[in-house]
Amino acid sequence: MKKRPLATLCTICLLLPASVAVAVAETDWSQVDAAIGKKAAVSGSVHKYALPRSDLHVTLDGVSIKPGLALGGWIAFEPAGHSAMMMGDLVVIETEVNPVMRSLLANGVQVTAVHNHLLRASPATFYMHVGAHGDPAKLAAVVREALAKTKTPFEPPAAPAGEPPKLGFDAAEVDNVLGFPGRNNGGVLQFSIPKAEQIRAGGMTVAPAMGTAIAINFEPTGDGKAAISGDFVATAKEVEPLLKTLEAYGIEVTALHNHMLDDEPRLFFVHFWANDDAVKLARGLRAALDTVHVAARS
Repeated sequence: MKKRPLATLCTICLLLPASVAVAVAETDWSQVDAAIGKKAAVSGSVHKYALPRSDLHVTLDGVSIKPGLALGGWIAFEPAGHSAMMMGDLVVIETEVNPVMRSLLANGVQVTAVHNHLLRASPATFYMHVGAHGDPAKLAAVVREALAKTKTPFEPPAAPAGEPPKLGFDAAEVDNVLGFPGRNNGGVLQFSIPKAEQIRAGGMTVAPAMGTAIAINFEPTGDGKAAISGDFVATAKEVEPLLKTLEAYGIEVTALHNHMLDDEPRLFFVHFWANDDAVKLARGLRAALDTVHVAARS
């Protein structure tokens, strides 16, 4: 049988009914689930796989760090025709950095950043940001193979019994001060706040669920206090006002770096830490939010 030229095939694809074209391009996400060994959380068209390092016992300034505070690795996929854009953030300890990186690079996944999010943590933890375009099931398998160099758990967590753990601070007032609703995730109050700008990378619009939203996490430490960690997403002109505001409110800046290589506008990620009265810290974080361009308050 004579092969059709590629241009002819593309023309045929354009002439297909929309329902057929969608069916051709649609990903079987059950195959991706099987490749990574997890079920995805779906936000719009983004499929995100949580990869928390619940195997690690990390302490910082006397606080035992919960995965939801600062050890929450993940990968996410945004469909793009017959393939997908993948982005992610893998949590590794010092001895795991190079074995994981070698495995990813050897199998077509780009490493876009390696850095700390915390200071003084024991053991020291590092965060490896990754990206790729391709078949999501194959990319998920590559990530799973790389993480086999670590002790990242893939077994499904035990089903939570009843209500999530009490936070021990005034979560409603923290929500009110920040102006966004938080979510109690296993005893950590989490906020995800999108930037107002449209963010693009690799020729695609990058959804907030792909790692471009501001992340703020509160872990209770007793007596109305909380440890806070996460990252602000800032453009170049926003960085200095943001750093000065965090410092003015006693919130330690622990890292300033990129997560992507070809993002438009160019974004910088500012990580932070403090352990103090939760509402007091929320006021400092609200002031910091006022220095960056975020989506309208809910």
